[in-house]
Amino acid sequence: MKFIELTLKSHIIVHGFDARNTEIEEEVQVEKAAKKLVAVERILSVSEKYILIQYAYDRVIYWEYEESYDEVKALLS
Repeated sequence: MKFIELTLKSHIIVHGFDARNTEIEEEVQVEKAAKKLVAVERILSVSEKYILIQYAYDRVIYWEYEESYDEVKALLS
């Protein structure tokens, strides 16, 4: 399994969907970013602001990251 190191900070946890198929979200604000090893196979997508990572069956987290978009692309190459 391949891992990359990212500096992650505030994030949005999606816990699933309600009866109306609306995402159940929990916003988490942190004061200080932290380094984290992320399994590449869990990464679903990357935007200029968020990296979307899958955790449990229906749980995903949108993480804000400090690296540039191009740095993340290079790490994933």
